[in-house]
Amino acid sequence: MTRGRIRRYSIILLGCIICSGSIDLFLVPSHLLSGGIGGIAIIFYYLFDLPIGVQMLIYNLPLFFAAHKTLGRMYTIDVVLGTVFFSFCVDALSFLAYYAPVSDTMLAAVYGGVFGGIGAGIVFRMNGSTGGLDIVAAIVKKYYSLDMGTVIFSINCIIMCIAALLFGLTPAMFTLISMFVSATITDKVVAGLNRRKAIILISDKTEAIAEGIITEVGRGATFLKGEGAFTHKDKEVLFVVVNLTQIAKIKLIVDLIDPQAFMIVLSASEVMGRGFTLPGIKLEAMIQERTANRQNEKKQEERMAVDK
Repeated sequence: MTRGRIRRYSIILLGCIICSGSIDLFLVPSHLLSGGIGGIAIIFYYLFDLPIGVQMLIYNLPLFFAAHKTLGRMYTIDVVLGTVFFSFCVDALSFLAYYAPVSDTMLAAVYGGVFGGIGAGIVFRMNGSTGGLDIVAAIVKKYYSLDMGTVIFSINCIIMCIAALLFGLTPAMFTLISMFVSATITDKVVAGLNRRKAIILISDKTEAIAEGIITEVGRGATFLKGEGAFTHKDKEVLFVVVNLTQIAKIKLIVDLIDPQAFMIVLSASEVMGRGFTLPGIKLEAMIQERTANRQNEKKQEERMAVDK
């Protein structure tokens, strides 16, 4: 096994530990459920005191076989490892239920959702899976082209209805709150917490604006070619990605150079590449190089004028 794969599975294990902690610390002591196969296992734990992790592993066995037949060997290996990690951690950390750090049911639902979402987000960010409804949704998507989120939500609604019949409406409603918080946090972790802003700018002075952004803000920019739909004139479109704190300075630069410029500021959930996830170009060295190039161009123009 390569070092990269060991690192990946280690991070998936960390996510499973956090997910398991959310169940054992917050959900079980407050008599709440989680979504998916875990929710079914918790129902039988409340009714018959059956170990949650062992149940989860058993319920996933037929799903492993279905995944191998329909989704391939590599997907199945990842799902099996993630499910084994998760099932083991849930039972290994079951002693945490006796501590019950939160007595208020609403807080338990929120905390359980937050930590469950963080753990699930870490697993999904590593392209892993803890089995259960993820397998069912993936199979349904392959054969019926249904959205995975819709399939999972529908099955979770059925589980909540069963829980409401068995334990009452109050635990079911608190469980729905926990599931909503968990789904929201999962999306944030998977998409990336470090939000950026993407700027699309249309102006007749894009070169001057780009120069100002490079020298004053320290961000690179890209020129895109466009065409006006009404005038059919060629347009230069400036595209740049910046931090949230740099928006105000760019607005000032645009307002000084071209107050009539058309600018759109969009949210970018995750940005990768030079200047963000890769080392950026040193601004001082870049400016010195640009200045030297301009001086050389000026000298060449002067020489050509003298020759004439």
